[in-house]
Amino acid sequence: MNKPMSEFDLIKRYFTRATPGTLLGVGDDAALLQVSEGNVLAVSSDMLVSGTHFFPDADPFLLGHKTLAVNLSDMAAMGALPRWATLAIALPDANEAWLEKFSAGFFALAQQHGVELVGGDTTRGPLNLCVTIMGEVPARQALRRSGAQVGDEVWVSGRLGDAALALAHSQGRIVLSGEEFAACAPALHQPQPRIALGLALRGLANSAIDISDGLLADLGHIIDASKVGAQIDLVKLPVSLPVSKNFGRSLGVQCALAGGDDYELCFTAPATRHRDVLRISEKLDLPLTSIGNIVAGQGCIVHDAAGKPINLGSSGYDHFR
Repeated sequence: MNKPMSEFDLIKRYFTRATPGTLLGVGDDAALLQVSEGNVLAVSSDMLVSGTHFFPDADPFLLGHKTLAVNLSDMAAMGALPRWATLAIALPDANEAWLEKFSAGFFALAQQHGVELVGGDTTRGPLNLCVTIMGEVPARQALRRSGAQVGDEVWVSGRLGDAALALAHSQGRIVLSGEEFAACAPALHQPQPRIALGLALRGLANSAIDISDGLLADLGHIIDASKVGAQIDLVKLPVSLPVSKNFGRSLGVQCALAGGDDYELCFTAPATRHRDVLRISEKLDLPLTSIGNIVAGQGCIVHDAAGKPINLGSSGYDHFR
């Protein structure tokens, strides 16, 4: 009979990798990190809970990817270069097959972005995943929510609404064809953090945020912090065919504006820098779309194709509503 794996065996086998970018990594009471000269440390934490953020039977490789991706997205929104992460994980049991796939997904994305896992914790309990991500950014170049200016254009990267539509299908609230679900599902299960875009926006964007709870909710954080308002044109939103097909039944509009789980960047930049943003789009081979403007006042107004304001009733996801 195989000897049960201990907590320390688990950490050593699945979550210990070389960390040449640290003074001291996994294995001590704390990691020792050295921030590069002229930079400050950007730090963020995100928690994923089984049954709330992902299905209990989620593919462990894709879950490993997403666990890190949602944290990398926060670094992108700050214009920070990600460097280190810690992982705290509660597990119902030490399922080695699950751990092998989960850690493979996690470290595949970590290697892609040069992130080192430098510590964390494991315990027995309902499946719960919490990452703290750390990155570096020059102090005066960090992107913030509070810098939007009247006259700025509002931009978003990629497409909106795919993840929310795929989730609606998975929950049985809508039926997509196999082809439609295949087009939307990667946004839900394997989001791509826009690190390169965040770095390119240093010194250009006046404000930025990642879209995790829905465009209106997250843009709302920018305009609240900046004490301005915004106007958005629904017809300008970059959406896939499956999302646009559902605009007529309102679900598509809800997914694009308030669905959440997009993990794209929403940012504002002076209208005079429009061509500069398009050049970044071309260089990164990443669609960047101007969807509206920052205006004086407060709140965000979304206009439909006829120029009339629309009211969704909900601006985005909230864990406690």
